[in-house]
Amino acid sequence: MATLIIPSAEYEKSYREAFAETQNEDRLDFNGTESFEEFVSRLVGYKDGRNLPNGFVPESVFWLVDEGEFIGRVSIRHKLTEHLREIGGHIGYKIRPSKRRRGYGTLILSLALKEARALGLKRVLITCDETNIASRKVIGRNGGALEDKTFIGNSKPNKLRFWIGL
Repeated sequence: MATLIIPSAEYEKSYREAFAETQNEDRLDFNGTESFEEFVSRLVGYKDGRNLPNGFVPESVFWLVDEGEFIGRVSIRHKLTEHLREIGGHIGYKIRPSKRRRGYGTLILSLALKEARALGLKRVLITCDETNIASRKVIGRNGGALEDKTFIGNSKPNKLRFWIGL
């Protein structure tokens, strides 16, 4: 059964396999310049505001694993900056390409909503590209109510902004 876990070096092999699958799209978090243990430590530290890149807010990072295999990741940002309010939202998630279209996206967001509630959030903002039909469906299945569309730029798709009450 698939569950959310705190990132762990135990899943290095399947994480690296997932990382290799994302060669032609937005990458997962691993930059390859640090050891895997350092990478995991960095992600875990984000919750307490440690090791945050400049301009980032504290966030809880979880991995979805199923039968000992890394399936995807989700980040729950504890608060919104103006940029996150416009474009990024509270929650961002990604399922590795080989595991898509199996219900994992809907599951990871559902589990993340429970974690967001445990963090004390009352409602969350989730955004996606207007062209990302799969993500729009995942958000809708989890109760997302479309608020509006944000124009990003001439060469980028608009962002759709959804709210989910917790």
